[in-house]
Amino acid sequence: MQGRIERLLARLAQEKVDAFLVMRPENRFYLSGFTGSAGALVVTPRQVYFMADFRYFEQAREQCSLCQVVGFKESLYDALAEKLPQWGVSRLGCEGDFLTYKQVVTLQEKLEKIPVTPLYGLVEELRQVKDPGEIELLSRAVALADRAFEHILDYLKPGVTEWDVAVELECFMRRLGARKNAFDTIVASGPRGALPHGVASHRVICEGDLVTMDFGCLYRGYNSDLTRTVVVGSPHPRQKEIYDLVLAAQRAALAAVRAGVKACEVDRAAREVIASAGYGENFGHSTGHGVGLAVHEDPSVSKKNETVLQPGMVITVEPGIYLPGWGGVRIEDMVVVEEQGCRILTRAPKDPLPVVPV
Repeated sequence: MQGRIERLLARLAQEKVDAFLVMRPENRFYLSGFTGSAGALVVTPRQVYFMADFRYFEQAREQCSLCQVVGFKESLYDALAEKLPQWGVSRLGCEGDFLTYKQVVTLQEKLEKIPVTPLYGLVEELRQVKDPGEIELLSRAVALADRAFEHILDYLKPGVTEWDVAVELECFMRRLGARKNAFDTIVASGPRGALPHGVASHRVICEGDLVTMDFGCLYRGYNSDLTRTVVVGSPHPRQKEIYDLVLAAQRAALAAVRAGVKACEVDRAAREVIASAGYGENFGHSTGHGVGLAVHEDPSVSKKNETVLQPGMVITVEPGIYLPGWGGVRIEDMVVVEEQGCRILTRAPKDPLPVVPV
């Protein structure tokens, strides 16, 4: 934690503020270890303060060993107005991409003579590169999703609904130790597979359907994100053709991942494979994204993002093809960026097209 605070303080010095107010839950946890749902961190060069109300005061004292915990009774803003001058703060930075306009206005009104400067992406930038402990927790979250995929292959059959599949995946991961889902589980079967974010419906899965499942879990603060497309029964030639094309695109992108490469270059590697086969218009989303304390975080692996990948970044690689009225295919792995390539965390089988026997 101390190293993270020191890196943040170096950035704050560049922004010419005396302190930084942290309220985004993921950032609060990253800098303090606090797992509760409310509270604020005030980072200054001399001390880090954690401000907690009655509900979380004792929890903050237990979890935030590097912070001075300060309790307040009613209004966080009133407490900040009282404490910041005592802490020598004359210019306060805040999370401009998290606080609402109303919160910023209220904060400024309460602080009166202390100017409030919205800042953007300071902690999120630090979070992009994971340390070994974070990578270990991400690996465990991925392992839970891998096991859930193995389990669901025995559960899938004609007659179950997408909703049934989603519930089974979620309950299975919870039984293994996941705290909750990383996001609303996507189960898109048959023609609904053309919906990239086709959250599970009550559609009944039929023999011959392609089924795309995109799911993950939260484990000790860190997320997993896995997509696999399977076929229920024997695949038709076109299903295999589209699947093999997406798999080739994913392999091309995975081969492009390494430290020093721009995120957009990884996206281009996948996109060129799909476009050269005539399906460029049917791949309309980015090739991936960062994963960590949030399931979607920087860096985006997209056409326009020129962020240079660094060792320790954890990203997804997930190209897809979506054909309205027919269905779709997406394949997604989580990988760790390394100097000479990437280490694939996801172990769920994908080659050849997974078949659910009927």
